[in-house]
Amino acid sequence: MTAEATGEWHGWRTAAEAALYGPEGFYRRPEGPAGHFRTSVHASPLFAAAVARLLCRVDEALGRPARLDFVDMAAGRGELITGVLAALPAEVAARTRACAVEIAGRPQSLDHRIEWLPEPPARITGLLFANEWLDNVPVEVAEVDPAGVPRRVLVRRDGTERLGEPVAGAQARWLERWWPSGGVQGARAEIGLPRDEAWAAAVGTLDRGLAVAVDYAHSATARPPFGTLTGFREGRETAPVPDGSCDITAHVALDACALPGAVLLTQRAALHALGVSGARPPLELASTRPAEYVRALAGAGEAAELTATGGLGDFGWLLQSVGIPNVLAAHGQGGGPAD
Repeated sequence: MTAEATGEWHGWRTAAEAALYGPEGFYRRPEGPAGHFRTSVHASPLFAAAVARLLCRVDEALGRPARLDFVDMAAGRGELITGVLAALPAEVAARTRACAVEIAGRPQSLDHRIEWLPEPPARITGLLFANEWLDNVPVEVAEVDPAGVPRRVLVRRDGTERLGEPVAGAQARWLERWWPSGGVQGARAEIGLPRDEAWAAAVGTLDRGLAVAVDYAHSATARPPFGTLTGFREGRETAPVPDGSCDITAHVALDACALPGAVLLTQRAALHALGVSGARPPLELASTRPAEYVRALAGAGEAAELTATGGLGDFGWLLQSVGIPNVLAAHGQGGGPAD
């Protein structure tokens, strides 16, 4: 009899791993992530176009190699990588090796130029882009008990929780360094160590180029006191229940993931640096070229959504250069290095 059938207790990392990526997991369902939540990729083609411009900057910094890699981590159904290829100049697209990394099966209609892989290739020269990947790398959840001790939160398949053993070892050291509780009873935290390790492994596949992680994020100066673990089902936020019926996600401590030399930006700053602006088109265009005005107005609305304060614009971008300069800093929008 399986653990699911017996209602056994597991840490959130094990429970979420099975619920998201197991044989009948959420990310193996035919409708794909877009059936349940909307990311920047789905909000506007301007996002893929901006990533294409970023890839061109990386290409320039690399000296226009004969093969330019673009690796889309957690590619969903290939929406981003398809949009990036379509937005690239023909000369750059002709040299681009496009790799989508995803556990689900390859979509039948996907562009034949796109390789579909279960993990990133080795020795990448180019851009590795991870849009809303790290928030779905499962982590343990800790909660402080009445004695002020952080304990691992255990969960059953129906979402019922209880406290388990005290957090110890490397996980305890991570909490102390990145998300100290202050001994406040009921305080919760997601222990981001597996995400730090996953990001370091992804960056390690680069020979030269840039790795970018884009995600819901928080920093050490503003950790949420009760954590961020939640679920999404059919476009609505819901309780996180590890039965495969919903997405299970938690915001990312991107500052903890950052390796030496990394740069942290908001999505708003990153997209502005890549030419995405929510500025309205000149009003006189409405009378002289009305069709162009309508298109520009629609684009400005989509850009405003991608860069909105309190929304997608507050997402974090973690940029890790390997063997090349910071290509956003080189264009006047560098941001600060990670601590």
